[in-house]
Amino acid sequence: MDYAHTPDALVNVLDTIRGVIGTSGRILTVVGAGGNRDHGKRPMMAREAAQRSDVLFLTSDNPRFEDPDAIIADMRAGLSDEQAVSTTCITDRRSAIRAAIEQAQPGDVVLIAGKGHENYQEVEGVKHHFDDREEVLAAFNL
Repeated sequence: MDYAHTPDALVNVLDTIRGVIGTSGRILTVVGAGGNRDHGKRPMMAREAAQRSDVLFLTSDNPRFEDPDAIIADMRAGLSDEQAVSTTCITDRRSAIRAAIEQAQPGDVVLIAGKGHENYQEVEGVKHHFDDREEVLAAFNL
């Protein structure tokens, strides 16, 4: 898990992961973009994540007062046709995290980016309890 929520931050964390695992494993990335924030970075974040990940899941982050599917559509706009076909969009963050973990094989790394230490998801002005760490543990039945 990483708080990476900008294109540069995603590049840094994904390049670091690739440097550690080399070509021995895949990188599966789960990432979203915050609502009511810089719309211009959304397509760039998806493009950087797609270029540096073997498997990409686009999902919600803190949609705030925006439609999460519209945010994901903004992100998809940064993908090439080939990248768009191989990218999975799952609006529900919990489901996206579980899907990535279920697809991972020994030697793979699952990066869950964007929220890091946050323990909430902000939707329509309400902060709902949501913790990526708890979701990972639940996916592993721990």
